[in-house]
Amino acid sequence: MAIIIDETTNVLVQGISGKQGFFHTQQMLACGTKIVAGTSPGKGGSTSEGIPVYDSVRAACGHHRIDASVIFIPAAIAKDAALEALEAGIRVVVVVTEHIPVHDEMAIVAYAKRVNAVVIGPNTFGIVSSGKCKIGIPPNQFFIPGSVGVVARSGTLTYEIVGNLTAQGIGQSSVVGMGGDRVVGLTFVDVLRKFEQDPETKVVVLIGEIGGNAEEEASQYIKEMTKPVVAYIAGKSAPPGKRMGHAGAIIERGNGTYEGKVNALTSAGAKVAELPFEVPEIVKDILGK
Repeated sequence: MAIIIDETTNVLVQGISGKQGFFHTQQMLACGTKIVAGTSPGKGGSTSEGIPVYDSVRAACGHHRIDASVIFIPAAIAKDAALEALEAGIRVVVVVTEHIPVHDEMAIVAYAKRVNAVVIGPNTFGIVSSGKCKIGIPPNQFFIPGSVGVVARSGTLTYEIVGNLTAQGIGQSSVVGMGGDRVVGLTFVDVLRKFEQDPETKVVVLIGEIGGNAEEEASQYIKEMTKPVVAYIAGKSAPPGKRMGHAGAIIERGNGTYEGKVNALTSAGAKVAELPFEVPEIVKDILGK
Protein backbone atom coordinates (compact mmCIF):
# COMPACT_ATOMS: atom_id res chain seq x y z
CA MET A 1 0.00 0.00 0.00
CA ALA A 2 1.02 3.58 -0.57
CA ILE A 3 -0.91 6.68 0.37
CA ILE A 4 -2.75 8.84 -2.21
CA ILE A 5 -0.84 7.54 -5.27
CA ASP A 6 0.70 4.21 -6.35
CA GLU A 7 1.92 2.31 -9.41
CA THR A 8 -1.60 2.22 -10.89
CA THR A 9 -2.09 6.03 -10.81
CA ASN A 10 -2.63 7.55 -14.26
CA VAL A 11 -1.13 11.05 -14.37
CA LEU A 12 -1.86 14.13 -16.51
CA VAL A 13 0.80 16.87 -16.85
CA GLN A 14 -0.74 20.35 -17.28
CA GLY A 15 1.80 22.53 -19.06
CA ILE A 16 3.71 19.57 -20.50
CA SER A 17 5.34 21.55 -23.33
CA GLY A 18 6.80 24.27 -21.08
CA LYS A 19 10.44 24.09 -19.99
CA GLN A 20 9.66 22.89 -16.45
CA GLY A 21 6.80 20.66 -17.53
CA PHE A 22 8.91 18.94 -20.18
CA PHE A 23 11.96 18.42 -17.93
CA HIS A 24 9.99 17.05 -15.00
CA THR A 25 7.89 14.83 -17.27
CA GLN A 26 11.13 13.13 -18.29
CA GLN A 27 12.17 12.77 -14.64
CA MET A 28 8.79 11.38 -13.57
CA LEU A 29 8.82 8.86 -16.43
CA ALA A 30 12.30 7.74 -15.34
CA CYS A 31 10.81 7.10 -11.89
CA GLY A 32 8.17 4.78 -13.34
CA THR A 33 5.25 7.21 -13.14
CA LYS A 34 2.39 6.36 -15.52
CA ILE A 35 1.95 9.64 -17.40
CA VAL A 36 -0.88 9.06 -19.86
CA ALA A 37 -1.48 12.58 -21.22
CA GLY A 38 -0.46 16.23 -21.16
CA THR A 39 -2.15 19.54 -21.87
CA SER A 40 -0.86 22.57 -23.71
CA PRO A 41 -3.46 24.87 -25.29
CA GLY A 42 -2.89 25.15 -29.04
CA LYS A 43 -0.70 22.03 -29.19
CA GLY A 44 -3.46 19.43 -29.10
CA GLY A 45 -2.74 16.50 -31.40
CA SER A 46 1.04 16.62 -30.87
CA THR A 47 3.08 14.37 -28.59
CA SER A 48 5.78 15.00 -25.98
CA GLU A 49 8.11 12.14 -25.05
CA GLY A 50 5.58 9.88 -26.76
CA ILE A 51 2.75 11.20 -24.55
CA PRO A 52 -0.35 12.56 -26.33
CA VAL A 53 -0.95 16.30 -25.80
CA TYR A 54 -4.43 17.85 -25.62
CA ASP A 55 -5.74 21.40 -25.68
CA SER A 56 -7.76 20.97 -22.47
CA VAL A 57 -8.14 18.72 -19.45
CA ARG A 58 -11.65 17.71 -20.57
CA ALA A 59 -10.28 16.57 -23.93
CA ALA A 60 -7.60 14.49 -22.17
CA CYS A 61 -10.18 12.97 -19.81
CA GLY A 62 -12.28 12.05 -22.84
CA HIS A 63 -9.51 9.73 -24.06
CA HIS A 64 -7.89 8.48 -20.84
CA ARG A 65 -8.66 7.49 -17.27
CA ILE A 66 -6.87 10.17 -15.27
CA ASP A 67 -6.41 9.79 -11.51
CA ALA A 68 -4.05 12.68 -10.79
CA SER A 69 -2.81 15.88 -12.38
CA VAL A 70 0.35 17.91 -11.85
CA ILE A 71 0.40 21.62 -12.64
CA PHE A 72 3.40 23.36 -14.23
CA ILE A 73 1.51 26.54 -15.10
CA PRO A 74 2.56 30.17 -14.34
CA ALA A 75 1.16 31.63 -11.11
CA ALA A 76 -1.17 34.13 -12.80
CA ILE A 77 -3.23 31.37 -14.44
CA ALA A 78 -2.52 28.44 -12.09
CA LYS A 79 -5.94 28.84 -10.42
CA ASP A 80 -7.67 28.32 -13.79
CA ALA A 81 -5.57 25.21 -14.42
CA ALA A 82 -6.33 23.72 -10.99
CA LEU A 83 -10.06 24.43 -11.25
CA GLU A 84 -10.08 22.97 -14.76
CA ALA A 85 -8.63 19.71 -13.41
CA LEU A 86 -11.01 19.59 -10.43
CA GLU A 87 -14.06 20.36 -12.58
CA ALA A 88 -13.09 17.55 -14.94
CA GLY A 89 -13.33 15.14 -12.01
CA ILE A 90 -9.63 14.58 -11.28
CA ARG A 91 -9.39 13.67 -7.61
CA VAL A 92 -5.69 14.38 -6.89
CA VAL A 93 -4.21 17.69 -8.08
CA VAL A 94 -0.57 18.53 -7.36
CA VAL A 95 0.13 22.26 -7.65
CA VAL A 96 3.90 22.80 -7.97
CA THR A 97 3.60 26.49 -8.93
CA GLU A 98 4.83 29.06 -6.39
CA HIS A 99 3.81 32.72 -5.94
CA ILE A 100 0.12 32.00 -6.58
CA PRO A 101 -1.96 34.87 -5.10
CA VAL A 102 -3.44 33.87 -1.74
CA HIS A 103 -7.06 34.50 -2.85
CA ASP A 104 -6.50 32.15 -5.81
CA GLU A 105 -5.14 29.50 -3.42
CA MET A 106 -8.21 29.90 -1.21
CA ALA A 107 -10.47 29.38 -4.24
CA ILE A 108 -8.59 26.22 -5.29
CA VAL A 109 -8.64 24.67 -1.81
CA ALA A 110 -12.30 25.58 -1.19
CA TYR A 111 -13.42 24.05 -4.50
CA ALA A 112 -11.39 20.87 -3.86
CA LYS A 113 -13.09 20.44 -0.47
CA ARG A 114 -16.47 20.88 -2.11
CA VAL A 115 -15.85 18.10 -4.66
CA ASN A 116 -13.99 15.88 -2.16
CA ALA A 117 -10.67 16.03 -4.04
CA VAL A 118 -7.11 16.19 -2.71
CA VAL A 119 -4.96 19.22 -3.52
CA ILE A 120 -1.26 18.88 -2.73
CA GLY A 121 0.32 22.32 -2.53
CA PRO A 122 0.38 25.00 -3.88
CA ASN A 123 4.14 25.61 -3.80
CA THR A 124 4.86 21.93 -3.21
CA PHE A 125 7.62 19.59 -4.36
CA GLY A 126 4.86 17.02 -4.82
CA ILE A 127 4.40 13.46 -3.61
CA VAL A 128 6.48 10.30 -3.98
CA SER A 129 5.50 6.69 -3.38
CA SER A 130 8.99 5.22 -3.48
CA GLY A 131 9.53 2.73 -6.29
CA LYS A 132 5.95 3.21 -7.56
CA CYS A 133 5.11 6.76 -8.60
CA LYS A 134 6.41 10.32 -8.33
CA ILE A 135 4.28 13.37 -9.06
CA GLY A 136 6.27 16.58 -8.82
CA ILE A 137 9.88 17.70 -8.81
CA PRO A 138 12.03 15.88 -6.20
CA PRO A 139 15.33 14.39 -7.46
CA ASN A 140 14.78 10.69 -8.19
CA GLN A 141 17.99 9.42 -6.59
CA PHE A 142 16.97 10.27 -3.01
CA PHE A 143 14.09 7.80 -2.76
CA ILE A 144 14.11 4.05 -2.11
CA PRO A 145 11.16 1.86 -1.02
CA GLY A 146 10.80 1.23 2.70
CA SER A 147 8.67 1.78 5.79
CA VAL A 148 9.23 5.46 6.75
CA GLY A 149 6.46 7.92 5.88
CA VAL A 150 7.53 11.55 5.48
CA VAL A 151 5.38 14.68 5.51
CA ALA A 152 6.93 18.11 5.11
CA ARG A 153 6.42 21.81 4.51
CA SER A 154 9.91 22.31 3.02
CA GLY A 155 11.28 20.72 -0.15
CA THR A 156 15.03 21.18 0.26
CA LEU A 157 14.95 19.99 3.87
CA THR A 158 13.01 16.92 2.74
CA TYR A 159 15.67 16.13 0.14
CA GLU A 160 18.38 16.46 2.78
CA ILE A 161 16.63 14.30 5.38
CA VAL A 162 15.31 11.68 2.93
CA GLY A 163 18.74 11.62 1.24
CA ASN A 164 20.31 10.88 4.64
CA LEU A 165 17.76 8.14 5.33
CA THR A 166 18.46 6.55 1.94
CA ALA A 167 22.24 6.81 2.45
CA GLN A 168 21.79 4.73 5.59
CA GLY A 169 19.64 2.16 3.81
CA ILE A 170 16.35 3.34 5.30
CA GLY A 171 13.61 3.48 2.65
CA GLN A 172 10.39 5.47 2.52
CA SER A 173 6.79 4.36 1.95
CA SER A 174 5.47 7.76 0.82
CA VAL A 175 6.84 11.30 0.98
CA VAL A 176 4.34 14.18 0.88
CA GLY A 177 5.11 17.88 0.42
CA MET A 178 2.26 19.93 1.85
CA GLY A 179 3.57 23.16 0.32
CA GLY A 180 5.08 26.22 1.94
CA ASP A 181 2.32 28.79 1.43
CA ARG A 182 -0.22 30.22 3.88
CA VAL A 183 -3.04 28.29 2.24
CA VAL A 184 -2.47 24.64 1.30
CA GLY A 185 -4.73 21.71 0.47
CA LEU A 186 -3.50 19.03 2.88
CA THR A 187 -2.68 19.56 6.56
CA PHE A 188 -0.19 17.58 8.63
CA VAL A 189 -3.15 15.89 10.34
CA ASP A 190 -4.63 14.80 6.98
CA VAL A 191 -1.38 13.10 6.02
CA LEU A 192 -0.63 11.68 9.49
CA ARG A 193 -4.08 10.05 9.44
CA LYS A 194 -3.26 8.35 6.14
CA PHE A 195 0.12 7.13 7.48
CA GLU A 196 -1.55 5.83 10.65
CA GLN A 197 -3.85 3.69 8.46
CA ASP A 198 -1.14 2.58 6.02
CA PRO A 199 0.17 -0.93 6.82
CA GLU A 200 3.41 -0.23 4.94
CA THR A 201 4.40 2.74 7.13
CA LYS A 202 6.09 1.86 10.45
CA VAL A 203 7.56 5.27 11.44
CA VAL A 204 6.54 8.80 10.45
CA VAL A 205 8.93 11.73 9.96
CA LEU A 206 7.36 15.19 10.22
CA ILE A 207 9.42 18.09 8.82
CA GLY A 208 8.00 21.40 9.95
CA GLU A 209 9.05 25.01 10.23
CA ILE A 210 8.26 28.12 12.23
CA GLY A 211 5.08 30.09 11.54
CA GLY A 212 1.43 29.15 11.64
CA ASN A 213 0.02 26.45 13.92
CA ALA A 214 0.12 23.36 11.66
CA GLU A 215 2.65 21.54 13.86
CA GLU A 216 0.71 22.35 17.05
CA GLU A 217 -2.46 20.93 15.46
CA ALA A 218 -0.46 17.88 14.36
CA SER A 219 0.73 17.32 17.93
CA GLN A 220 -2.89 16.96 19.10
CA TYR A 221 -3.38 14.10 16.61
CA ILE A 222 0.04 12.55 17.34
CA LYS A 223 -1.17 11.87 20.90
CA GLU A 224 -3.69 9.39 19.43
CA MET A 225 -1.30 7.71 16.97
CA THR A 226 -0.03 4.17 17.46
CA LYS A 227 3.00 4.78 15.21
CA PRO A 228 6.14 6.59 16.40
CA VAL A 229 6.74 10.10 15.05
CA VAL A 230 10.12 11.79 14.58
CA ALA A 231 10.06 15.53 13.96
CA TYR A 232 12.43 18.27 12.85
CA ILE A 233 11.48 21.96 12.97
CA ALA A 234 13.37 24.49 10.83
CA GLY A 235 13.84 28.12 11.82
CA LYS A 236 15.29 27.87 15.33
CA SER A 237 17.26 31.12 14.97
CA ALA A 238 14.72 33.13 12.92
CA PRO A 239 13.85 36.57 14.36
CA PRO A 240 10.13 37.25 15.15
CA GLY A 241 8.12 39.23 12.57
CA LYS A 242 10.45 38.39 9.69
CA ARG A 243 9.35 36.05 6.91
CA MET A 244 11.88 33.28 6.33
CA GLY A 245 11.67 31.65 2.89
CA HIS A 246 8.12 30.33 2.75
CA ALA A 247 5.09 32.61 2.92
CA GLY A 248 3.84 30.54 5.85
CA ALA A 249 7.10 30.80 7.82
CA ILE A 250 6.58 33.91 9.91
CA ILE A 251 6.18 34.29 13.67
CA GLU A 252 3.37 36.72 14.46
CA ARG A 253 2.14 37.95 17.86
CA GLY A 254 4.18 35.27 19.61
CA ASN A 255 2.51 32.42 17.73
CA GLY A 256 4.30 29.83 15.60
CA THR A 257 7.60 29.96 17.49
CA TYR A 258 10.24 27.24 17.36
CA GLU A 259 9.99 26.61 21.10
CA GLY A 260 6.20 26.38 21.02
CA LYS A 261 6.26 23.80 18.24
CA VAL A 262 9.01 21.69 19.82
CA ASN A 263 7.23 21.70 23.20
CA ALA A 264 3.88 20.72 21.63
CA LEU A 265 5.42 17.87 19.63
CA THR A 266 7.55 16.60 22.54
CA SER A 267 4.62 16.60 24.96
CA ALA A 268 2.62 14.64 22.36
CA GLY A 269 5.25 11.90 22.41
CA ALA A 270 7.14 12.75 19.22
CA LYS A 271 10.93 12.59 19.23
CA VAL A 272 12.25 15.97 18.02
CA ALA A 273 15.67 16.15 16.36
CA GLU A 274 17.68 19.37 16.80
CA LEU A 275 19.59 18.93 13.54
CA PRO A 276 18.54 17.28 10.25
CA PHE A 277 21.25 14.61 10.33
CA GLU A 278 19.93 13.35 13.70
CA VAL A 279 16.65 12.20 12.12
CA PRO A 280 18.02 8.98 10.53
CA GLU A 281 19.76 8.05 13.82
CA ILE A 282 16.49 8.35 15.77
CA VAL A 283 14.58 6.44 13.06
CA LYS A 284 17.23 3.68 13.13
CA ASP A 285 16.83 3.33 16.89
CA ILE A 286 13.06 3.04 16.56
CA LEU A 287 13.31 0.45 13.76
CA GLY A 288 16.00 -1.42 15.69
CA LYS A 289 18.49 -1.21 12.80
